[in-house]
Amino acid sequence: MPSMRIILVSGLSGAGKSVVLNALEDIGYYCVDNLPASMLESFVSHTLRSGEPGPFQRTAIGIDARDGAIGMADVPRTLDQLRRSGLRCELLAVLADDGELLRRFGETKRRHPLDRPDRTLQQAVSLERELLDPVIQAADLVIDTTHLGVHQLREIVVRRIDTRRLAELSVTLVSFGFKHGVPGDCDFVFDARTLPNPYWDTALRPLTGRDPAVAAWLEARPEVARMLDDLERFIAARIEEHRAAHRRYLTIGIGCTGGQHRSVYIVDRLAERLAAQVPGIGRRHHSLDLPGRA
Repeated sequence: MPSMRIILVSGLSGAGKSVVLNALEDIGYYCVDNLPASMLESFVSHTLRSGEPGPFQRTAIGIDARDGAIGMADVPRTLDQLRRSGLRCELLAVLADDGELLRRFGETKRRHPLDRPDRTLQQAVSLERELLDPVIQAADLVIDTTHLGVHQLREIVVRRIDTRRLAELSVTLVSFGFKHGVPGDCDFVFDARTLPNPYWDTALRPLTGRDPAVAAWLEARPEVARMLDDLERFIAARIEEHRAAHRRYLTIGIGCTGGQHRSVYIVDRLAERLAAQVPGIGRRHHSLDLPGRA
């Protein structure tokens, strides 16, 4: 059934897997949650590929680490087998840093699926991260939800999965501040901290790279134009390579100190320059809504 589409959804507990599955269900996917990884191949063989696809034409399957190291390590091999059989399969993984996961579990009072009487919550989180490493390494799309709210995560899932054509490469440019940490879902990361910083102009300090005054300040610096030219050439070449390799997702991170001025400006200008090559290119300003930005 070449027209079928299967999305495997995995990731760290508390990172938003349920939110992703709910978003996929809202856009027409038949969703199955908490399927043991060892049952994945059997589920596809006996359910999705029996007779007419019907409601299973677009299916999302949630898998987690409760199946243990052997089951999770086998997921990439199973995924390759399903693809070789003619099914269109993708693997989406969500993650977040340990501090944020501990905070979320503390607020919700939920029990971690790997919790044991002799195991602390931190140990359970660390063990799950270790068990899921083969899956995260094999993922087509990784979403770092450390600084994302529920609505932001849903928006990203819908935009990157539902709004693109069947074989279209989904490209997203992300601005961020190194002081807040590098987003964990970037395929490439570039550092704009060597560029002149509008932050030191007190009139521009409260503004962002989206404001005309900041844009004009940066446009007057020739080193900014040179970096934009270099980045455009590099990213344009990587886009064509990803298309040739039939990759479906590409996420580019541009960082400055606080993610407020330089990286925001560069992401917006790059999106404009690359729009003809990638209609619908996405952009995300990771640090703009965070407290303490600079």
